[in-house]
Amino acid sequence: MKRARIEELTVQYRHSLLDDIIPFWLKHGLDRECGGFLHWLDRDGSVYNSDKNIWVQCRSGVWISARLYNTVERRQEWLDAASSAMDFVTRYAFDWDGRMYFTVTRDGKPLRKRRYLFAESFGVIACTEYFKATGDEQYLQRAIEIYRLMVNYHRTPGALPPKVVPQTRRSKSHAMPMVLVATTQEIRQVHSDPLYKEVVDDSLYQILHHFWKPEDRVLLENVGPNGERMDSPEGRVINPGHAIETSWFIMREAEQRKDKALLKAALEILDANLERGWDPQYGGILYFLDVEGKPPEQLEWDQKLWWPHAEALYATLYAHYLTGEARYLDWFEKIHAWTFSHFPDPEYGEWFGYLHRDGSVLLPLKGNNWKGFFHVPRALMLALELLEKMPAED
Repeated sequence: MKRARIEELTVQYRHSLLDDIIPFWLKHGLDRECGGFLHWLDRDGSVYNSDKNIWVQCRSGVWISARLYNTVERRQEWLDAASSAMDFVTRYAFDWDGRMYFTVTRDGKPLRKRRYLFAESFGVIACTEYFKATGDEQYLQRAIEIYRLMVNYHRTPGALPPKVVPQTRRSKSHAMPMVLVATTQEIRQVHSDPLYKEVVDDSLYQILHHFWKPEDRVLLENVGPNGERMDSPEGRVINPGHAIETSWFIMREAEQRKDKALLKAALEILDANLERGWDPQYGGILYFLDVEGKPPEQLEWDQKLWWPHAEALYATLYAHYLTGEARYLDWFEKIHAWTFSHFPDPEYGEWFGYLHRDGSVLLPLKGNNWKGFFHVPRALMLALELLEKMPAED
């Protein structure tokens, strides 16, 4: 990458992160009355629902705020925001069995608990990053406890209520091994346990041997218990954003292990999903696809969402950094151009989350149960770290 381009992107991404995304959420989302973050925000930042999603509190409120404090600048306002969210999570997020709620009221009364373990995964990374920021051992111990509980639930058949009757059809989702890789990569930065390698190795095996079908160049979201193809909309669905996110988790593992074969597999997943996911008509990354070109079950299949584009920005930049290949830089520039010409809101700040296929705004909201301030600031932070290390061409 040219030195001038590195400098230009650094200025742009730093401005987007520090002068737009984070100030928007600290101004409008930080709940100074009940603690944590309000995240159902309309276009102008006004609150349209006061219920709180626990994974937003963990991954946005704690992890993003603490990581800013740990890696960008030790600003007290960022640590205070992380502490507010961490205190809310500690007091209100946990049920009697150690699992975490999905949503609670503004003041912490439980509303909903799901069969999935994603709140727990974000609880692990929240406690891990907060421990880094404060040095308080209780948060490291809490991270270890949640991690072990999550792994135990995942490994124990029947521990969580199934989505469909397993006697009729057994299946598994790509989301769990993907999340386990990312979660383990965070906690092992501050703690050693043979369990971590065991979990990552098993998760990588499942991703690469059960969900990834190299002969068809497709990473499926759902397969049978041993990777069997399922002839149903559920079994044919592709989520390009998920696959692209998974690719950079695997790239990170390959870099850490210095494993060229693992890097090759990660890049093949990235290549396939950039090609499949890119909309040839309007540009941008499609939300869902059917591997056989049949009608997708998801009616929102052709929407353009904020998070796949944020993940693709970082994944392509990371691939270019690791390989030096120009094609990944070309992909990065194409995704960067589409993303920054459609998602940022020049009037009120932050990013729109949901666009029509042609790139026009579908919903002007800035936050809901799914969209907080996680994917975008994470991608920007990680990209800035890469740009600092990127070999420059004059």
